Amino acid sequence: MDSDSVRDAGRRRLLGWGGLGIAGMAVGGAQLIGAGAGHAAPTSTDADAGADTDADAVPPATRPGGAYDRYVAKLAAEDKFSGVVMLSHRGRTVLSRSYGLADKEKGIRNHEGIAFNLSSAGKPFGALAVLQLAQQGKLRLWDTVGTHLTGFDKDIAERVTIHHLLSGVSGLRTPPEDLQRVFQSREEVREFYGRWARQSKLVSAPGTPTDHAGAEVAIPALIVEAVTGLTYWDYVQEHVFRRCGMSGTGFYTRPQWLTDPHIAHSYMRQADGTRVDAVRNLDKGSPDPHQLGKNPGRSFIDPPGDAGFATAPDLIRFAHALTDGTLLDRPYAEVATAPKLPLAPQGGGLAAAAAAPGDASFATYTMPVSIINGQWVRGRAGVNPGTVASWNIYPYTGWVGVVLGNYDDVPFQQIIQQEMQAVLGPH
Repeated sequence: MDSDSVRDAGRRRLLGWGGLGIAGMAVGGAQLIGAGAGHAAPTSTDADAGADTDADAVPPATRPGGAYDRYVAKLAAEDKFSGVVMLSHRGRTVLSRSYGLADKEKGIRNHEGIAFNLSSAGKPFGALAVLQLAQQGKLRLWDTVGTHLTGFDKDIAERVTIHHLLSGVSGLRTPPEDLQRVFQSREEVREFYGRWARQSKLVSAPGTPTDHAGAEVAIPALIVEAVTGLTYWDYVQEHVFRRCGMSGTGFYTRPQWLTDPHIAHSYMRQADGTRVDAVRNLDKGSPDPHQLGKNPGRSFIDPPGDAGFATAPDLIRFAHALTDGTLLDRPYAEVATAPKLPLAPQGGGLAAAAAAPGDASFATYTMPVSIINGQWVRGRAGVNPGTVASWNIYPYTGWVGVVLGNYDDVPFQQIIQQEMQAVLGPH
C-alpha cells in the first residue's frame, strides 16, 4: 500500500497522473509451458490471427507483427521485459504475447493463465465494492468515517467522507509503513493495517487533493468489512472476481505464491545488476529510492484495499464488467468512472509522454481518466519491486489493453505509451 515514504516525484510521475495505462482479460487455461531455449521467445494464441475482426476498426499497429508487437518483442529479446501483453477489441483478443519465466527456479514460463501481482492496479476493486454497497443502500457516499468505524481522530471521524477518500481529496496523511516486517497470517495483516489507518492525521481540509495517502485505500476497505461482516478479501473475491468470471485472480497468500505454478514470481533488480526472486528472498529489498528496501513478499497477503494478483484475460473481463451491468447498475457504473476533479500536470511520466494538456486528466474513484487524442482513456497502473501492472480501457472504440510484468527494471511508461499510440494513433 502506498505510504508517505513512497510518495515522491518519481512515483507521482508514473502513478499520480492517474495510473493511466493498466488493464487485462479472460483466463486461457493455466497449463504449464516448459522452459525452452531463449526466454524472450513469445507464446501466443490462435486469437492472434484476428481473422474475423473488422479490419477498418483494427489499426495495423495493434495487430500481430505490428509496431506495438515488435516493440515489446524487442524489449523481451533484450531481457528488458518479462510478462504478458494483451490487446482486446470488442471482446476479441487481437494481440496476446507472453515472454520470459514466471518461476525461473522451476522453469515455468509466463503465459495467459499466469497471475501477476497488481500493486496499485488493484485499488479500483475496493472502490467498486463500496459502490455496490451504496447501490444496495447499505452506505452513502457522504457518510463520514465515523458513521461506520471507531478509533479515528474526531476531526477525521466527523469531517472526512467516503467520497473524499475515494476521490483522493481526504486531506489525510498516513504514517510510513513498516517495510521490513515479515507478516505471518491474514489476521496479522488485517490488525496491522487497521491500526495503521487509525494513525492517520488530517493535515488539510477535507476536499483538498492528497498524494496517494494510504488511508484513502485502507479506510474504505475497513468500511466494507464493517458493513458486510466479511473480510475485504472475501467480499471482493465473491462479489467482484467471481461475478466477472475472474477465476485466475485472487488475494493469494505467500505460501500460495511460493507453491502455486500459476502465480508469477517477482524479480527485483538489485544494486549489483542481478535480479532476485522477491518471495524466495525476504531478506532482500528494492534499491529503488522510491521504494527503498521494500519487498512485496514480506506481506503474508496484500493489505486490504490494495493489490492482489490477476491474469491478463481476467483483467479484460473486469474491464467489460465495469459497464455491462455485471458489477454495477449503469448509473453507479457512471459514478465510478465520472471525472471528479482535474489533476494538475505532474511534470513528466505518462502525461508528458502522451503530450496531453494539463487539464485533460481527472480523478475518479481510484481509477483516473484522461482525454488523449480526443478520447477518454480509463485505467490504473501499479509498480512494486519486481512487478509492473497496467490496464487501460478505451471506451469510444471498445479496446482494452493490459501489461503485466514480473521485472521492475523495465521502460514501463514507454510500454504504456506505445500501447496508447497503437490504439489511438500518434499523439
